[in-house]
Amino acid sequence: METSAQANVLDQNCGSRQALDRLADKWTCLIVYALLQGPQRHSQLKRSIEGISQKMLTQTLRSLEADGLVDRTVVNAVPLNVSYLLTPLGQSLSGPLEAICQWAMDHLGDLQTARELSTSQEMKGA
Repeated sequence: METSAQANVLDQNCGSRQALDRLADKWTCLIVYALLQGPQRHSQLKRSIEGISQKMLTQTLRSLEADGLVDRTVVNAVPLNVSYLLTPLGQSLSGPLEAICQWAMDHLGDLQTARELSTSQEMKGA
C-alpha cells in the first residue's frame, strides 16, 4: 500500500490518481455535499440533487460505499427504509468540499464574464 510520502496524483500509475478521480466526479461531489447535511434516504438525495438520474445516483452511492466514504443503513420497517450517511472518512471531505462549492458559488459571475469575453473574442477573430 502506498503511503502519502510516495503518492503522487500526477503519476498515472499511482493509486492516489484513482482517489482523485473519484472525488473529482461531479456526482460524487454533489452527493457528498448533500450528505454533509446529515443522513438522507435515496429519494431525498434524488430530489435535492437536480439533474441526477436514478441510475447514476444508485451507481455513485454504491461506489462511495465501496470506497468507504458512505454507509448504507437499512431499517427493517414496512416499507423497508434505507438511508445513507457519510463515514468519518467521508466527513473528512467536509472542509475541502465546502470550500470548493463556496468558491464555485462566489465566482459564478466571474466565470460567466470570462466565458462571454472569450466567446466575443472568438467571434471577432473568426
